[in-house]
Amino acid sequence: MQAHRYSCVAKNDSNSNSQQLDPIERSSEVLFGLIMVLTFTGSLRITGADHDSVRTMLLAALGCNLAWGIIDAVMYLMAVLSERSHNLLLLRQVRTASPEEGRRLISDAMSIDLAEVITEKEVEAVRHRFTELPEPARHARLHFHDYRAAAGVFLLVFLSTFPVVLPFLFISRPGLALRVSNLVAIVMLFLTGYAYGSYAGRRPLRVGLWMVLIGVGMVALTVALGG
Repeated sequence: MQAHRYSCVAKNDSNSNSQQLDPIERSSEVLFGLIMVLTFTGSLRITGADHDSVRTMLLAALGCNLAWGIIDAVMYLMAVLSERSHNLLLLRQVRTASPEEGRRLISDAMSIDLAEVITEKEVEAVRHRFTELPEPARHARLHFHDYRAAAGVFLLVFLSTFPVVLPFLFISRPGLALRVSNLVAIVMLFLTGYAYGSYAGRRPLRVGLWMVLIGVGMVALTVALGG
């Protein structure tokens, strides 16, 4: 839910499609939602799984993921606005700086990987392009596609709750429902890791298995600490 999770905010504002979450960010949102709901289903094994505790767990899990989905969406919008404001500031600084200072500002703003491969001539071309742009807006603003992406963040966190809690709605035996719920969660963790690995160019099967281990470990730590 931290602002730095949203790398998409640095993309070009003129292209609304660029504001959609990439597969890594979507995987992170699903993982976050799964961990949240698993802390509730995992507590049933400790407190005992009777009808009242199951109902309480379902309401708590849905309410918690609803709240955190809203918080995550708001944090996304704050990250977009912050990054956009920073980009406007950089543009103004480059336009008013000397050529040498402008190149330094642009180089400092690049990622380390990009700075290692881009040449001084290319940096100067970017600086020159900055000076030719129209006068920038005075203040950064949010657009419709930003709110649409924030709604996507909310839905990813909130809807990831349902596959894990559905067994408790359709299976009358709490113990069996808990085992099926855990199996569903493991499958979802694996698929999330598989998608993450495919996008990142890693071995999807291995990343999927690691995601299961990491997710289970984080849930166990959260429950152990009273979360």
